[in-house]
Amino acid sequence: MLEVKNLTKSYGGNDKPLTVLDNVNFTVEPGLTVAIVGASGSGKTTLLGLCAGLDRASSGSVILNQVSLDELNEDQRAAVRSEHVGFIFQSFQLIPTLTALENVMVPLELRGEKNAAAQARELLDRVGLGDREDHYPTQLSGGEQQRVALARAFSNRPKILFADEPTGNLDEETSQKVEKLLFDLNREAGTTLIMVTHDMELANKTQKIIQLKGGKVISETNN
Repeated sequence: MLEVKNLTKSYGGNDKPLTVLDNVNFTVEPGLTVAIVGASGSGKTTLLGLCAGLDRASSGSVILNQVSLDELNEDQRAAVRSEHVGFIFQSFQLIPTLTALENVMVPLELRGEKNAAAQARELLDRVGLGDREDHYPTQLSGGEQQRVALARAFSNRPKILFADEPTGNLDEETSQKVEKLLFDLNREAGTTLIMVTHDMELANKTQKIIQLKGGKVISETNN
């Protein structure tokens, strides 16, 4: 599902470039749950963005669902994301002027789905927010916003889901509820999950842990 080969990302000019990722290699099989861990500044979020085609590497390649992202332009990468990828962010990233239902409908409407509202309602019911469909993000708690974000992430039936600190802004009790929903939805959909987290308890619930240090992979552990 995902193959990362000799991936390097540097910023700055030729004088003193800052290398954030240095020759990273790993593969992820379809349906696997993977955690990327490491200290702040180790390159976790940069790696996630490159794997999802949000940014372009300095060298090396990312092959996502048999598509080589480094050979595509921005529009082509956006099309791949729309077709195959879901996202969950620490800061929820809901559109504040849209209701919970409308937020979940956005990816469905972009894909031209005819029954977007019905599908979105079904997903909101699945995450326990069927009675909140007309609420705006500011009217929802952090946990509720992240559950809306979960419903939205699964709405386009992604083959791979990228999650960046999905419980980073939530208290412990709410985190556990969101974690359970994330893994349950992922298992039901057969989605591949790649998650950046600093929470080792959460990381240990995945099937594989990739540890970064100084932009390099220093260990891969199967749980």
